[in-house]
Amino acid sequence: MRLYSLPLLATAALAIPYSEYILAPSSRTLTPPSIYRTEGSVSNASSLLHENSTTPTTLHGKSSITFDFQKNIAGLVSLDVSDSSASDAFIGVTFSESSLYVSSEACDATADAGLDSPLWFNVGAGSGVYTAEEKHVRGGFRYMTIVSNTTADVSLNSVTVNFTAAPKQDLTAYTGYFHCDDELLNRIWYAGAYTNQLCTIDPEMGNSLVWYQIINKTQTIELPETVDWWSNYTISNGSSVLTDGAKRDRLVWPGDMSVQLEVVGVSTYDLYSMRNALERLLVLQKADGRLPYASPPYADTVSFTYHCQSLVGIYFYYLYSGDRAWLARHWTQFKLGVDWALGSVDDSGLANITASSDWLRFGMGGHNIEANAILYYTLNQGLTLSSLLNDTTPQQNWTRTASRIKSSANHLLWDASAGLYIDNQTTTMHPQDGNVWAIKANLTNSTTQSTQLTRALRSRWGPYGAPAPEAGATVSPFISSLELQAHFMASDAQSALDLMRRSWGFMLDDPRMTNSTFIEGFSTNGSLHYEPYANDPRVSHAHGWATGPTSALTHYAAGLRITKDAGQEWEVAPQPGDLKSVHAGFETVKGQFAVRFERESNATEAGYRSLELRTPRGTVGTVRLPGVEGELVSGNGTTVRLRSGKVSGLEGGNWRLVRR
Repeated sequence: MRLYSLPLLATAALAIPYSEYILAPSSRTLTPPSIYRTEGSVSNASSLLHENSTTPTTLHGKSSITFDFQKNIAGLVSLDVSDSSASDAFIGVTFSESSLYVSSEACDATADAGLDSPLWFNVGAGSGVYTAEEKHVRGGFRYMTIVSNTTADVSLNSVTVNFTAAPKQDLTAYTGYFHCDDELLNRIWYAGAYTNQLCTIDPEMGNSLVWYQIINKTQTIELPETVDWWSNYTISNGSSVLTDGAKRDRLVWPGDMSVQLEVVGVSTYDLYSMRNALERLLVLQKADGRLPYASPPYADTVSFTYHCQSLVGIYFYYLYSGDRAWLARHWTQFKLGVDWALGSVDDSGLANITASSDWLRFGMGGHNIEANAILYYTLNQGLTLSSLLNDTTPQQNWTRTASRIKSSANHLLWDASAGLYIDNQTTTMHPQDGNVWAIKANLTNSTTQSTQLTRALRSRWGPYGAPAPEAGATVSPFISSLELQAHFMASDAQSALDLMRRSWGFMLDDPRMTNSTFIEGFSTNGSLHYEPYANDPRVSHAHGWATGPTSALTHYAAGLRITKDAGQEWEVAPQPGDLKSVHAGFETVKGQFAVRFERESNATEAGYRSLELRTPRGTVGTVRLPGVEGELVSGNGTTVRLRSGKVSGLEGGNWRLVRR
């Protein structure tokens, strides 16, 4: 394993650390790098792999060429036609994220049923460049097939794709980085960052949901019957917005953002796209305070959990941006949103959920543990924000309500024999979502209870990851992203790292995947079937809610976290598990944050060989190194002693650990 001799944190004048892992292209004009297969009679197919080839490629009659871009991409295809032998000649283009759905007849699906129609270009006029209309941008594909289905000969000079994702970003200019001695984890970190870049789109290229509630999974459609598709609904203001998925839905979903905002914060720091997504939801708030399930054109649907997660999004945007003025502008909406949620709290002390919509889990309702854990988390984030804004008005009610939720949830829903919470009082099922949220929200009563819970979660893992029994025979990378946080927060770093390797390693390296982005969901048996859907080709292979390892590795394995005002306050508290070296960093409006450490080959928790950290001057933070005795020494020679492995109130700057 090659170790890097880089400065602790690169400055703007230096190369971005570990840029060789970045999957985003350096140019927005992409030429296919390889051919997956050809069918029929094709001459000089490999010429299309070279941008400036002087030898045309000819499709003779019914024939096709499938290109493999070797990673998931997005954009508008252009065909530079050299010649066609008939005035009625057409060339079709199909797309697929997975090798399972490569076809010369159809694309993988964006609708509930059927497959998507090919794009057809009338190339009978002969030479010229033919480019797909913007409404036919394809948001996610690894494989692209060029097909001729007539008797004509058509010659092509080139095939290119204009990469349209992350339209306002300098694609490879990451503000964050991560590197450790486990190459798989390094690749996982960057694949998570890239997945969210693909999920960041021009707002005018949102999903128009043309077949929504017209063709759906309750109907029987004989595949490969195809349906029309386009992505031309304006889903927000501005010129870039964060969405849930690259291929579909291409809408703003608050549940997805509960994972995405932290990932974007430590990788590309695209605050603009974050803010546009949140403001699209906030502008749709009802007079009674309810926030939408998703952005239009999705139907106005009530979801208690996603309502709360929109409020959580406000907290995370403030945390990474430090924009108190923005927070103050939306504070009244936050409080109104909390009031709507509290309207569901009954005499039990818990919220009684009457709306079924959530993240596609089954059986949402009643005194649900997931919904109440999220509400508890929302209340406590709200209390933090109210103190920042010096608004004491809601604090007594929010504090009292939160306390009752914690007490009642542990009294009514905790199953001590299983070491897990039950979903609600009408079932014995122990969900993944509510149990990981219980730890994330600090709903448990003790570290002993959290340890029992995280061990029980681990005991249920299968060969491909953690099951989500509330969604059938499903592995949910969304809820598993939150389970990673739960294991770290319960001081079980090894389980978090092991789950990344098991589940995200499968998602990254299985040959049916894109080998570059993370899938929406799959079956516990490893098949690419996501139980909430009947139409397997519809599953998204680039979904932002599946990218949790990126932030978890930075925030917990490296231990580098901001806690207030874009890093005005911060914490360094590594949980490396079995990792022996870690180097991580990111940047906010306050400046650059970084940590780098190496551990002994037989390291215990305290076995650091070296440790350095950098935070912006003018900030203050805490360093936690359990079991370590020694001092932190600054660049100018100032020494601060660790007491019980901890230093509080440490001034920002460059520090290194000196062991006793």
